[in-house]
Amino acid sequence: MFWPMLAIALGFFGIAVLGVLGIRVFVEAQRLGREVARTTERINRAADDLERAAAGLARSGDSLR
Repeated sequence: MFWPMLAIALGFFGIAVLGVLGIRVFVEAQRLGREVARTTERINRAADDLERAAAGLARSGDSLR
């Protein structure tokens, strides 16, 4: 009777550990998604700033030399 109870306890413990690890992976994936979205927004803003600066430079006729 001892071995079946030990097997059940270890199985339950293993499933609990996998559940905790799964939750941690889910939380980290959400955090990564938010970071990617934030970085994408910063890149888009920088691209817009660069486009505006290039358009202004093209209108003025100045060169970078």
